[in-house]
Amino acid sequence: MNRFERQIKLSGFGKASQQKLKEAKVLVVGAGGLGCPALIYLASCGVGEIGIADGDVVSVSNLNRQILFGESDIGKLKPEAAKEHLLSKYSNLKITSINEYITQKNAIEIISGYDIVLDGSDNFPVRYLVNDTCVLLNRPLVFGAIYQYEGQLAVFNVPDESKVKTNYRDLFPEPPEQFEVPDCNQTGVIGVLPGVIGTLQAAEVIKLITGIGRPHINRVLIYDLRNSQFYETTLRPDMKTNSKIPKTVEQLKETDYSLACNSIHSITWSEVEKYLGNFSGKAILVDVREHFEVPRFTHYTNVRIPLSELETDQEYFQNYEVIILFCQAGIRSLKAANIISTRFKDKEVYSVYGGLDNPESPVKTLEYAGKI
Repeated sequence: MNRFERQIKLSGFGKASQQKLKEAKVLVVGAGGLGCPALIYLASCGVGEIGIADGDVVSVSNLNRQILFGESDIGKLKPEAAKEHLLSKYSNLKITSINEYITQKNAIEIISGYDIVLDGSDNFPVRYLVNDTCVLLNRPLVFGAIYQYEGQLAVFNVPDESKVKTNYRDLFPEPPEQFEVPDCNQTGVIGVLPGVIGTLQAAEVIKLITGIGRPHINRVLIYDLRNSQFYETTLRPDMKTNSKIPKTVEQLKETDYSLACNSIHSITWSEVEKYLGNFSGKAILVDVREHFEVPRFTHYTNVRIPLSELETDQEYFQNYEVIILFCQAGIRSLKAANIISTRFKDKEVYSVYGGLDNPESPVKTLEYAGKI
């Protein structure tokens, strides 16, 4: 019995649609909460070639929502772990693990090898970069995102019956400040939410490949988990914001999307130790929590300059080349980094990802007051 027999039997699907799936090449950007369920269904339905692009490794905090991984995968590169799992179930798949993040340097090369892109990334610089690359290469883009209890879904860069098509910049014309929309590491997430949105993304990819149904073109679907409700809004092209999309490959490669999205570089606690060691005497670690907040951080030498006092204490940083800031959850340190990097454009300024609440933080017991 053919493992695709049940979908081949569907009215309007048949062997022709199954063959289209077999010949399709789909790139999944991000093997996280959205990418994992999408990958499972793309693989199980018979997509012939799948690329998985992600530079991250599996951590224990991923396991509530990134359903391709288990405890034995902790520390593995996500694309490699995902590939291993999928091939153990479907041995005839062609899966390429791309063990790096999408950047303006590699985006054209990676995305050009695929027919459709499914964006499961979790930050604005990558979303704008992937969008612009898809526009430049004329590739359909299936977008998904989550925030707290809400998820979003859309299909970009595909014309409707009137030959009108929209892209991510028509939904978000101006990138928000990085600290204005924190990710699930700061706000939390129920694992089923990205499962719902990632599965819907896979469904849109299947519809685009096979031509069945009505893909979610020029429309944004919004799902509220708490109320079990779906809402929909339409999109229209915005020529003003679309003028910001690079017109050539060379322009795209020269665009700093982190800068364009007001993105401050985040580093992990393990990287903090490296910076402090490599820039001994020229690097400073700054706690931007208020003076009354506990626990006191003593793992590395640091100074406490609360965010509320930062505007008047900036001269303190003049003698340092590297400035690393942290707080309880990683939100205030992003704001602080934005303030300092604006004042000292020649210095390396970093925010510690997730702050002291990060599971990798040297602080093991978090009994404190004043948490964000």
